[in-house]
This record gives sequence, structure tokens and C-alpha cells, in this order.
Amino acid sequence: MNASVTVNVEGRELSLSNINKVLWPREGYTKGELINYYLEISPYMIKYLLERPLVFTRYPDGIDGKNFYQKNAPEYIPAWIKTWLYQSAHDKSTNNLIMVEKQADLVWLANQAFIEIHPWLSRQDSIINPDYIVFDLDPYEDCPFPKVVDIAFLLKQLLDDMGLRAYIKTSGAEGLHVYLPVVNKYGYNQIRNWAGEIAGIVCTAMPNDATVERSVSKRGQRIYVDYMQNVIGKTICAPYSVRPRHGAPVSAPLRWEELRDISPGEFNIKNIFDRLKKTGDLFTAVLTDKQNIDRFIDGVGNIKHKMLTGHV
Repeated sequence: MNASVTVNVEGRELSLSNINKVLWPREGYTKGELINYYLEISPYMIKYLLERPLVFTRYPDGIDGKNFYQKNAPEYIPAWIKTWLYQSAHDKSTNNLIMVEKQADLVWLANQAFIEIHPWLSRQDSIINPDYIVFDLDPYEDCPFPKVVDIAFLLKQLLDDMGLRAYIKTSGAEGLHVYLPVVNKYGYNQIRNWAGEIAGIVCTAMPNDATVERSVSKRGQRIYVDYMQNVIGKTICAPYSVRPRHGAPVSAPLRWEELRDISPGEFNIKNIFDRLKKTGDLFTAVLTDKQNIDRFIDGVGNIKHKMLTGHV
């Protein structure tokens, strides 16, 4: 029976519907378990969502059912959940985007079967200047995970040798996300072009394993080093976001030194809390370790030369 309950979260009374509806058929995980997950993870997660426009994917009939991309806030969203009207400078289109501030916001959203949460790379008060440069390492079907790890370490080596500090998390699927937090003074075009140069260096060094080819059919058995998420309005799933895959995996921050010892879907809505008790939140530095890349933004060619000649 699909039960409904009323709960009090941060002084707000929320009616939760169909909490016994199964969203993950293989495991039998329900919407109630999704809601409880976002309730419990909120102290770790909300700081990565604050002041950022969000987009979502919704799975009202479970992960094997019809789903859709929720960009605009639904008309019935409660007045106490903040939204932000953004007008694109490109085509003047507008979107009324959801902003999460409190635990109750996440609970309400989970009750709508919002499974994935995707924040923008920039904040509302500096929307044209992102806080991160991101690289999404997207493997081909049945790609051995160690190959993805090799590319991640090569990318880290390149950034290390530039004196830059990168942070990594699982995608919650089969890939990895590498974040380079930066001072929010650079424009999206500027950082995307720079990230593309970095991705190109990685692919030149590992041409049989890595590519920046956007067409899936042309990649072959090469991992896509996706730097094209560094565009205003583009997103990448948040740390601790649930993914609509069997096992209910989450996008989990990692230590670089453990990367060869984990599997891509190892952390999920059930075991992530035991991990957090042991490790704490491994990703908090992306919020504070804002790096200046002035000296590199126009000098990638020198790094490329060193790498290709074996002097990096």
C-alpha cells in the first residue's frame, strides 16, 4: 500500500505521498528511502548547492520508468522554496530555477521523485564566472574501470606539475569527475577553452585510450574527456547526488590514493553514511581552495611541449 505521512522538518510541515512506491525495483528501495537519504545527507550536501541554480531529473515511476528533465520550477512549488529567474544572454529565454537552502527543501524535492541533483558551476551572485573547472571522464560501454583511473591520474599529474590541486569523486555511474576549484574571475568561454587544451594534452599522451570526440559513434573504445560541461547553464551531478541506476549509487568524493582500490558504483544510499563517519566529507576544499590560473590560462602550450617530450 502506498502510504502517506506528514512530517515536520525544520519547523515546516510536509505531506509525503506514496512513500512505499518502489523506485529501485531490483533492490526494492522506495521513495521513502530516497526521501530519508536526502534528509540525512543534507548536512553534507547542501553546502554544494547553496546559491547555485539547480536542475534535476525526475523518475516518478522508478528508475526503469518514464523520466524527465526538470529545469524550471513546477508551478506548485511551495513559496518557501527559493527560485531564481534567469534570462539567457544568448537567446533571451528565461528559466525559473530552483535554489536549495534548507533541509526541508531537499525533502520536498525528494517527495517529487527528484532523484538527481545538478548544480550550476557558478553562483547566483557571480553567474558568469564559475567556481570550478570540471572534467567528466566518461567511459565507453564495458570499459575496464582501471583505464578511467589511469586517465584521471594523468590529468592529476598534469595539474600537479602546474602547481594546481584537483579533487575527485565518482560520477555515481561508471566514470569519474575531476574538479579544479578556481577564483571566480574567469569567464566560461575562457575556462572552457583552457580546459579543452588540458583535455587535448591528456588525449595526445594517451591517444588509444582517451578522446575529446563528442560523437559517441566516433569514439570507439576510448574514454571521453569531457570538458564541455564548462558552459553557463551546463551542470554536473552534485557531490552525494543519487543516480538512477541499480544499487542506488551516489556520487562520492574520494581520496586520490584510494582510487585504484574502489569500484565506480561502490558507494550508495545505504553505505555512504558509514564511510562519512570514517572519512568525513572529502570534498569540502573545492569550496575554499580557489586557485588563480592567470599564469597558465595563455600558456598551456609550454606544458604540452614538456609532456610530449617526457619532461613533465
